[in-house]
Amino acid sequence: MDFIIENGQMLIAFFLGIGLAASAGFRVFLPLFALSLAAKFGFDLNEEWAWVGSWTAIITLGVATLVEIGAYFIPWIDNLLDSIAVPLAGIAGTMLMALSLGDASSEVIQWGLAIIAGGGTAAAVKGTAASARMASTATTGGTGNFIVSSTETAAAGILSVTAIVFPILAFVLVLVVFYYIYKGWKYINNKRKRASS
Repeated sequence: MDFIIENGQMLIAFFLGIGLAASAGFRVFLPLFALSLAAKFGFDLNEEWAWVGSWTAIITLGVATLVEIGAYFIPWIDNLLDSIAVPLAGIAGTMLMALSLGDASSEVIQWGLAIIAGGGTAAAVKGTAASARMASTATTGGTGNFIVSSTETAAAGILSVTAIVFPILAFVLVLVVFYYIYKGWKYINNKRKRASS
């Protein structure tokens, strides 16, 4: 019975980590800020990550979140941010997954999953979002980027809250996001093939 409980806890921690990592792919600081607020109001973190729930972390991450969200609504600066945000999203996704797994696993499993699943998920989502923004800039001269920015911010907020409150649902939402990423990639490739024929 302990085996089932321990593995169930690890699976929930994994779902939480994937949800937060995908959210970091949309906005780097928003899921960290959401987790910081959750920790302050009773969400359990292991001791080495307890600083995330401090007032200093809440204020710092809150300001960083507001600056990041605001900057993405400024045409051309949003594209500049995307160039540095892809690696930052990977780092944030890795950190969020490691934080989520915490004491639920050995360090090898914790950091292996953090780097591969957390960092990979965040980087994949951010790379796709950056491509969508570049396409928006190319087709609208940057005037349509606020729609992309609004969608990303909403997705980051929804995924962050869902991951903390309903980790299993967050995992399902991440699967839906990846399904649409795949469909978009397939659509673009088919369009390119037709154009070159």
